[in-house]
Amino acid sequence: MTVHLVGAGPGDPDLLTMRAISLLARADVIVHDRLVDARILASAAPWAELIDVGKTPGSPRNSQSYINGVLIDRGRRFDTVVRLKGGDPFVFGRGGEEAEALRAVGIDVTVVPGISSGIAAPAAAGIPVTMRGVSSGVTIVTAHQDPASVAEGEAALDWDALARAGTTLVVLMGAARARSLGQRLIAGGMEPGTPVAIITSATCTDEYVERLTLAELGVKPVSNPSTIVIGAVAARNVLNEMSNLVAINAEGATS
Repeated sequence: MTVHLVGAGPGDPDLLTMRAISLLARADVIVHDRLVDARILASAAPWAELIDVGKTPGSPRNSQSYINGVLIDRGRRFDTVVRLKGGDPFVFGRGGEEAEALRAVGIDVTVVPGISSGIAAPAAAGIPVTMRGVSSGVTIVTAHQDPASVAEGEAALDWDALARAGTTLVVLMGAARARSLGQRLIAGGMEPGTPVAIITSATCTDEYVERLTLAELGVKPVSNPSTIVIGAVAARNVLNEMSNLVAINAEGATS
């Protein structure tokens, strides 16, 4: 009896790994997130039990302890259980917590990596998160924690250090806090004119990319789910030669 923590990737079913497809086809139970594409779930075997444990922002439904309980219960009763998580199980997916809970009661666990939207969303929009001469590094953070206020006892991100790093910053789960995020980074020393790209529904048929500046971030609502890319690379689109020329000319004009 094994629980497989499987990454569903950024959205498009074509980006599933072959290992993920194989496990979905023979799983007895699939415990899945809210945003997993229905076409991916269609790969399940006819006999599989599908359990939606998706969390809705602001709702107490499906707490992590509840999800752990579901996994432990099914993991004890069935040979093959898939815990299907958006992106990669170990990138802000609480896969580590679930693996520890399962191992603590003697249930075997495997991990099937998926493509995190922190990398896939920028790539789909033609934005290389690292690029020679533009950005030598990338930091991926979650804005689930409000930059403007940190709960007592909670470890806070050093937004001042992120603002000064000079590398690409990719923010996941930041739609609701986009305005305070932009203000906090500017207060930390990041230039208000820093390029920003917001990629909504990355890799899916309704993907939408908006390009703006840090000062403009959050002025109007940001759709969810979105990936926010901040830094010089956010002005690039290497899939569109004309956009590249515009970006390069803009840099030349301001240098």
